[in-house]
Amino acid sequence: MSSHTHRVVILVYDGVKLLDVAGPAEVFAEANRLGAHYRVELVSPGGADVVASNGIRISVDGDAASEAATHTFLVAGADVYPSTPVAHDLAQAARTMSGQATRTASICTGAFILGAAGLLDGRRATTHWKVADQLAARCPGTRVEPDAIYVRDGAIYTSAGVTAGIDLALALVEEDHGPDLTRDVARALVVYLQRSGGQSQFSAPLQGSPPRTPALRKITDLVTADPSGNHSLGELARHLNVSPRHLTRLFRDELSTTPARFVESIRFDMAKALLDQGYTATQAAALAGFPSYESLRRVFARELSISPAAYQRRFATARRDDGG
Repeated sequence: MSSHTHRVVILVYDGVKLLDVAGPAEVFAEANRLGAHYRVELVSPGGADVVASNGIRISVDGDAASEAATHTFLVAGADVYPSTPVAHDLAQAARTMSGQATRTASICTGAFILGAAGLLDGRRATTHWKVADQLAARCPGTRVEPDAIYVRDGAIYTSAGVTAGIDLALALVEEDHGPDLTRDVARALVVYLQRSGGQSQFSAPLQGSPPRTPALRKITDLVTADPSGNHSLGELARHLNVSPRHLTRLFRDELSTTPARFVESIRFDMAKALLDQGYTATQAAALAGFPSYESLRRVFARELSISPAAYQRRFATARRDDGG
């Protein structure tokens, strides 16, 4: 492993999303604890400290305009895009720094800054799925892929919303240091090495708003905390001292699903995580609470159109077949 220090410079500004900065930075920091040599620096247009969208002040290391050549240049996102135009000095800073970097990447709506800098013209790109249409409208020369977790097109990388910056940072670490160290980083941070599918495939408990009814929230929390437990309809109803019919009605009215399908979706999500961690499909099925491997296989076929084993082979690495 090379001992050469690898500079990572992140462009920040007032209103920046703190997690877009901290998530990737923590990936590089964890990689350092495992033997890598990254030096993460923060810069802003003009060199002044900035205030994140949550009100936390971020101290910067320097002025974007005075930065020397770097290896990795990252642009964090912000809630203000795409509702407002990108400031000229911000776009100029991104353009200048990208020209001095070996590779350039954006986190979430940072893609709008790259777009304003002309860096996405003729390229494939992604951003948060909620604003993908706006990015396509603002950058008509860009092929926007709204379901991608991240996209590489040559030396330009773009990623989806917020935590997808962690996925992207893991992929960059793997480019530099290979899958073994990257897998250790992912495990230390308790994140997937690479999430399956695209932005449309989210963990079941994260879809939509939490249940309005406290009783139903108690049940969903119970299932999420222990997916492999006894969560038959009768058992769940007994937890609330209600009839199975009443509990079924609560799930239908608030979550548009049945208790059984909700439990299955939570177990499916846990099984994917176990497969990502290296468990066999049979082990994952048992630990996640599926009655058999075959029942797990049927859910994988329905949800992802692949078998558990094929899923594990396909997502055993953070790299994507991107042709870059």
